[in-house]
Amino acid sequence: MADIDPSTSFLGLPVALPFLISCMTGGSESGFTANKLLARAAQELGIPVGLGSIRVLLTHEELFEHFHIKSLAPDVPVLANIGAVQIRDGDTARLLALVERLEAQALVVHLNAGQELFQPEGDRDFRGLKDALFRLVEITVLPIIVKETGFGIRPTLVRELQEGGVAYVDVAGAGGTNWVSVESYRADREDQAVAEEFRGWGIPTAHLLSCLGRAAGRVIASGGLRSGMDAAKSLAMGAELAGFALPVIRAVVAGGAEEVISFFRHQEKTLRTAMLLTGSRTLARLRRGVIWEEPDFTARAGAFARIDATANVHV
Repeated sequence: MADIDPSTSFLGLPVALPFLISCMTGGSESGFTANKLLARAAQELGIPVGLGSIRVLLTHEELFEHFHIKSLAPDVPVLANIGAVQIRDGDTARLLALVERLEAQALVVHLNAGQELFQPEGDRDFRGLKDALFRLVEITVLPIIVKETGFGIRPTLVRELQEGGVAYVDVAGAGGTNWVSVESYRADREDQAVAEEFRGWGIPTAHLLSCLGRAAGRVIASGGLRSGMDAAKSLAMGAELAGFALPVIRAVVAGGAEEVISFFRHQEKTLRTAMLLTGSRTLARLRRGVIWEEPDFTARAGAFARIDATANVHV
């Protein structure tokens, strides 16, 4: 067990474990407290930590300290986060200056059309987002990460984003928090009924990883990951990091940074054990191991891959 090495690198920085505290919260007093606690936990664990959307800072810069956590996590990657619509419609120079002030190592651009459509004040126009992303990549040396928010990114689009210069793609597939369902809690009865029809919407994370293949590279797995075994399977299928959101926010609410650290130590022990039992001293070796898929899973992933390869979807 002493020979097992689950360390890796991310954005050119060493990280002790292949885990990511996914982008979640900010902009309120409780969010501010959570961000600070998550930053402290990330520093102790040696893993990257993401911020919630910094959209609010574009109109309320007095909340800057709610998101400025780098002093609490000086040795690990900190990720800023903004919506793709803000990339298309906003002041790019101002946004990048804000990210620089936050001392973030990358900018995560999230895709959340489903969530926005069930917000009364949400966006309704999603045309041209891909072109806006590629323009952003061209004008900045800052690494850009594109992520979904719980419904998945189809494999052909993942590859197109990678080819367009995006540093990483977080597939954020179905299986975890459904943000349409979350938004429905503050909707009227009619919208709640519509939201209910989207309870099972999206592409499962495991199917996305299977379709992409282990040679895809620069992929982050999130969306429904709840355990160290989920992380081990995701990493074995080719993901470079395993992202956790809901279990982490539950932990920080229950017991602060210490509970978050305890949560990840449990996942670390599971991952290390899985690596030893598969003869995988390193993560690279884990990705070269044999993966056995249930026939039903293989059939579903294969069917989706065929549909994805021929689908005519415009972004």
